[in-house]
Amino acid sequence: MTLYLWKPIIEITILWFMIYNILRFFEGTRALYVFRGIITILAAFFLFQKLDLQVLNWLLNKLFGISVIAILVIFHTEIRQGLAKLGRGRLFMVQLKEEELDQILRELADATENLCKEKIGGLIVIENKDTLKAYLENGVLIDAKISSDLIQAIFTPNNPLHDGGLIIQAGRIMVAGCLFPLIQTQELSRVYGTRHRAALGLSEETDAIIIVVSEERRDISVVYKSKLYKDLGKEEMASKIKEMIKLSK
Repeated sequence: MTLYLWKPIIEITILWFMIYNILRFFEGTRALYVFRGIITILAAFFLFQKLDLQVLNWLLNKLFGISVIAILVIFHTEIRQGLAKLGRGRLFMVQLKEEELDQILRELADATENLCKEKIGGLIVIENKDTLKAYLENGVLIDAKISSDLIQAIFTPNNPLHDGGLIIQAGRIMVAGCLFPLIQTQELSRVYGTRHRAALGLSEETDAIIIVVSEERRDISVVYKSKLYKDLGKEEMASKIKEMIKLSK
């Protein structure tokens, strides 16, 4: 009798855990609303079965089978975002001492300021909790200590790597020349170019901290979780990134 009473409790707990994690999987995407709709359809499906409404039960069976394929096709981007959340790595700065973090931020600040002065664009991506493995694979391996001179050399015009993005992982410049997805929204002002669109596109899929240097506007921006912080000075940029890192811990 005791086992009989515990079985439904265990089943409900497992079901709740599964639904909760699926909701987290699609959190922040439009697919979340579709998932809620599917839950409603499933509830109706079980109700029709209990009431033995055969025609409606048959229609929902057919509809559900088709909808699974349609969701995979239509929402492949959202599903990819969810998978990225599941493959979380570790915050690259967690193991660094305070003085090491400050030194890295100084190098980044000096590099971005000098790029602005020289009217040279740049895109620097700092890996956070979400892994950037998929993007690391399409870049050129550098694996070097972070330095202002190296960053400026990478983004110097006519350098084969200057058009792509640079990824910092575990406190080191890991790869350069990386390509990232562009944000598709039309709401972004036309004054922002490909680098800003790539930064916002990547921030939709990961929690990376992204620095953008605009060669046309000669300014520094930071993108984090789809938010654009523009027209930053080098000290303000370093302070903003440090704040984001602490919030991520």
